[in-house]
Amino acid sequence: MTAKQRYAQAMEWLYTVCVYISGIALVVITLVIPYGVFMRYVMNSPSSWPEPFSVVMMVVFSFVGGAAVYRAGAHMAVVALLDKLNPQTRRVFDLIIDACLIFFCVFMVWKGIELVKATMHQTMAEFPTLPVGVVYMPIPVCGVLLLLFIVERMWCGDPPKTSIMYRDDAEALE
Repeated sequence: MTAKQRYAQAMEWLYTVCVYISGIALVVITLVIPYGVFMRYVMNSPSSWPEPFSVVMMVVFSFVGGAAVYRAGAHMAVVALLDKLNPQTRRVFDLIIDACLIFFCVFMVWKGIELVKATMHQTMAEFPTLPVGVVYMPIPVCGVLLLLFIVERMWCGDPPKTSIMYRDDAEALE
């Protein structure tokens, strides 16, 4: 197995982990919010933790899911101009876009680490043992994940059609 194949295999595993983590975070949000509403309006005994806990889960869902969505090629993109270019010019524009994304990832990691360090000694009122820096940890971590997925796309190309991300193709389900 070549280095490129091992890297693509590792990214497939990492993608799967991202999908599971973001999926679990979404399910947890879906369970916690109704619990908070039930406790507040039905039991007349509001809990203070469901809303901030859901915000923490939304941060995890957004950043981890965002990295997975990039790898799957399901992210938002305006390609009207790119579709009109010839293949050679399109490749140049794709390289410029990749360079901008790499810059964005480096910025996420750099400033994300600064944010984590700056807030590591702060706590949330609802969770006094949870440092705020831990809540912001998905920013630099997912900057690295996104960077790894960009490197995969640039070095190995798009994931093969045998990838797990094609197993539930919406068009095939219609």
